[in-house]
Order: sequence, then structure tokens, then C-alpha cells
Amino acid sequence: MMPTPNDDLQQLRARIAATAARMIAQDGADYATAKAKAARQVLGVDRPSPNYLPDNIQVEDEVRRYQALFQGPAQAARLQSLRSAALEVMEQLAEFRPYLTGAVLSGSAGEHDDIHLQLFADSAKDVEIYLLNRNVDIDISETPHFKGGRHEPVETVSFQWKKETVHAELYEMNDLRGALKPRADGRLQRVDAAGLRALMTTDETLEQDE
Repeated sequence: MMPTPNDDLQQLRARIAATAARMIAQDGADYATAKAKAARQVLGVDRPSPNYLPDNIQVEDEVRRYQALFQGPAQAARLQSLRSAALEVMEQLAEFRPYLTGAVLSGSAGEHDDIHLQLFADSAKDVEIYLLNRNVDIDISETPHFKGGRHEPVETVSFQWKKETVHAELYEMNDLRGALKPRADGRLQRVDAAGLRALMTTDETLEQDE
């Protein structure tokens, strides 16, 4: 059977995803930058048509594949350390309804990754005051709203926790509505502390069974 144009497109997307995954796993590149650079390498053009670009789920799967092949136990240990630190932070910030998101949740976190949290509070100032009162130095920035460009960016506080960098996005309480829907691939987009504990327990059980 002759390959179809769609087959060729899928192969190009797979090559771009694999190339981007290597940049993410090795260098800590963000997904958008890695995909853009990978597309230039594979296609030889600066601005490829969007339909040539793999989605983040496909790239994440390639990151996992790369880590399993080349980083193995080191990546697993790093992920466990990040999740343990994340759980401690979430317990400290329990009154602000913390949820873990990003690579530490998905399991694709490596040596370059930070901890990403989403907090839901009556006021961003409440979170800032809570941290400052505990002598935690914070940097303030903005992050795009997880609900998309129709919503204003949200304030984000970044700080160090036991040598790990934490980025906590500060949302209003009503933003939590609908936030717990799974991703398109069925995986969770965010989990609370109880969910993270369950995830860590499952991982420990799997490791013991291997």
C-alpha cells in the first residue's frame, strides 16, 4: 500500500515530537520552544504550518520514552524527590486549596523541572502575606490562565523550598469550577495533596513489584 499524505504528515509530527522531547529531557526546554526548534530542524523552515506540529500530549509521551531509554533510575529518583517536596509544600499551603500540575504530576519531570502548583484563594495577597510572614522570599510574575486567552493572566509567586523552585499560580476560588476535568488523553490535569499521596503510593507499589 502506498503511503498517503496523511501518513507522511504523521511521520513528520512523530519526528518533530521525538526531537523536541530530547531537548526537553536533556536541556529543560519548554514545550513551545522545543517544538519550534525541532520543527526547524526537521522541516528546515522557520514558521511551519501549525498542522505539522505535534500536540503537547504526543511530545510528553516522547519525553517519557526518552527518559525510560536514557535516564531510567536517575529520572525516577528525581521525580520521587520532586513529588515529596511538592507534597510538603502543599501541606504547608493547605488553606489555599493547592493542586499540583505540570511535569511533576505527569511523571515526566527531570533534572531541569520545577514544582508547579495552582492555589485557589479569596485573594492573592493572602498567599503572599502568608509566605512573607514565614520569611519566604518570593518573586512575583504572571502566568496565562489555564482556561485560555479569554481570561486575564494570573499572579504567580515563585520561591525556594528545600533547594527546589516552586511556582504557585494564584487563582480565585470560583476558578476551581470545572478545573478537575481530565485531559484529552484521560490523564489528570491537577491533583490535590490526597491525590498526590495516592499517586506516590501507587508508584511505590509498582516499584516493589518489579
